[in-house]
Amino acid sequence: MAAAVTGAVARGIGSKLSKNLRDVRIHLCQTSTASQGTRDFIEQHGVALKKANPEFPIRIRECGGVQSKVWALYEFGSERNVPLDNLNPEQVAKALESLSTKS
Repeated sequence: MAAAVTGAVARGIGSKLSKNLRDVRIHLCQTSTASQGTRDFIEQHGVALKKANPEFPIRIRECGGVQSKVWALYEFGSERNVPLDNLNPEQVAKALESLSTKS
């Protein structure tokens, strides 16, 4: 059930990214348990997001010991970020969706 909900949210995000944002960066640790939900989200939905936005920059930055976060770049250089530590894949999708709808 949760995977179906996350998939629906990920599909919904796909159509909004390039409309409202200029760039998305996801920072995470390759090994920490706090970044597990972010890693799972990327494994389950990263390809679908990229296919929905083939020319939109979705950058994934892995570095040991960093706090998991998603950064959104808007027009005129405005940036926002949301911490993703200890979130499950569904919550990561909702965090990304919340950034994609703000301008």
